[in-house]
Amino acid sequence: MMADLESNSDAPELILDSRVLPLPGGASEMLREAIGTSSVADRAAELGIVPVDEAEWLELISASEAEGGAGVLAAVENLPVSVEPGEIAGVKVHNVVPDGVDATREDHLFIHVHGGAYVLGGGVGGTAEAIAVVLATGIPAVSIDYRMPPRYPAPAAVDDVISVYEHVLSERSAASMAMGGSSAGSGIVLTAIQQLIAEGVDTPAALFVGTPGADLTGTGDAFSTNLGVDRHIPTLDGFIDAAVRLYAGDVDLADPRISPIYGDFDGFPPTLLVSGTRDLFLSNTVRTHAKLRQAGIEADLLVYEGMAHADYLHLPTAPESLHFYDELNTFLVKCLRATARASTASMPEVDSMRWI
Repeated sequence: MMADLESNSDAPELILDSRVLPLPGGASEMLREAIGTSSVADRAAELGIVPVDEAEWLELISASEAEGGAGVLAAVENLPVSVEPGEIAGVKVHNVVPDGVDATREDHLFIHVHGGAYVLGGGVGGTAEAIAVVLATGIPAVSIDYRMPPRYPAPAAVDDVISVYEHVLSERSAASMAMGGSSAGSGIVLTAIQQLIAEGVDTPAALFVGTPGADLTGTGDAFSTNLGVDRHIPTLDGFIDAAVRLYAGDVDLADPRISPIYGDFDGFPPTLLVSGTRDLFLSNTVRTHAKLRQAGIEADLLVYEGMAHADYLHLPTAPESLHFYDELNTFLVKCLRATARASTASMPEVDSMRWI
């Protein structure tokens, strides 16, 4: 039965009566179970806690990195992949390499940019997504441990990504590389690509853009329709808003350097985007896809029934996630001009894939 609807002619808003949102009928049993056992209210309360000063921010960030790092290191012990710290162009990185790299993939590289609301996800814990991509594709990865607020607001993160990429580009062709990440990570990727194009630098052959932080102003239908629905980010208020403002510093949130949706998408490489029907960032994702297509760019969009923000990271073995990783593999095979395909049978269950 449809809820009663009320229209206000003076202010064209749709006012909805109280509704009950059932479990998504078209989602997998694993995803439905995860949704049914999640407490959006508890998550919203958790995100309502905001550090009051730099010392509290640094304490929270340190604790999060320690927890995330422990989870990744424990998972790696049972996975056919190695994770080693390194440094490129003065920037901390982690090299993520699959055991027994296929000869058709050894010359390829995935440049990974982690998520975490621009303040979390650093250290080895930030490699969780890179590990999933490496296992799905067989392509070695460099995961960039970029500088973050509160000590390093924008443009530090983008500068670090560009520094690493340009250094690697001096040693290999752009056609051999892909770049990507999720949430804040993919927002940083979009900004970095816009700047590389503006500077006339060859861009990677492909991009993976997962539920991107493309518009940090809160503009977009999904920020209303999925408010209180997304089980990972039920609201922008509180922690998310505070973290975004730390990242932006003195720069306006609508500035393309902060919200790349307002920048130029001409000249972008082929891009694969992913989101879900319960993702608070769904509008960010579909608007970015539209901007790419309007610029004449090859861009594919995957939207999964019932998935919340980056659920393919939180539930990497769900059927929806396995399908996504298979699609990502196929996309990178095509763009990097390889033929071999890797199995997605060993997607890791890593608690630190929860970015915030």
